[in-house]
Amino acid sequence: MIVVSAASGALGRLVVDHLRTRAEVVAVVRDPGRAPEGVPARHGDYDDPASLRTAFDGAARLLLISSPELDPARRIAQHLAAVDAARDAGVGAVAFTSFLGAGTGATGMTEAYHATEQAILRSGLPYTLLRHPFYSDAFVPRITGGELTASTGGRGLNTAFRSDLAEAAANVLTGEGHLGRAYDFTGPLWSHPGLAEELGVAYREVPDTAPGPMSWINAQIRAGALEQQSPDLEKVLGRPAERIVSRVRRDA
Repeated sequence: MIVVSAASGALGRLVVDHLRTRAEVVAVVRDPGRAPEGVPARHGDYDDPASLRTAFDGAARLLLISSPELDPARRIAQHLAAVDAARDAGVGAVAFTSFLGAGTGATGMTEAYHATEQAILRSGLPYTLLRHPFYSDAFVPRITGGELTASTGGRGLNTAFRSDLAEAAANVLTGEGHLGRAYDFTGPLWSHPGLAEELGVAYREVPDTAPGPMSWINAQIRAGALEQQSPDLEKVLGRPAERIVSRVRRDA
């Protein structure tokens, strides 16, 4: 039996969709009213360790999807409780949706992911670490007035679509040879000027006026922090990952 935590979220639903025809799958959700249809559901709340132990019982493999909590301290507490619950429930193996850089970084965005990876290693559970990039879904640009604008300094982005990352997770959960591995998942490197050229439109760099977190992300892009590349996602998928230009053309 494969158990998927946080299965009512966007990523969890996609993973469950991939798994429902391949294996016995159970969706663990905080609110049973929002559980994916067509598969058994169990109540499991990251803030209620006892509920997690019950929800994870009997799992041959567990996909531990990271909490949406933004406060690092609370997120770490939630994740560590989930790891302890998985160990106590006798889970056969755990796959964790981590973040790029978590293997070495313990500050900022990677703090909670790094702490969780370390907890999984200490737990003695067989594991696979799935280090995600930013989702391409949040970066699909719109062409306005025949031009593409951005504030990224022309630097590259290694984003990947949630749908590809969900399929990769399902492949890991149902395949062999993944235990003990840490995968750095990156999508095909792209840039806004390069995308504009492929689409045959003009590109214009504009001042960064993005609200909230997007301004910070734009600064990271301009610094080259999103240019890391790895073949791991393509290898696990068994095919090339979706390119941003394909999605833009599809949605046009």
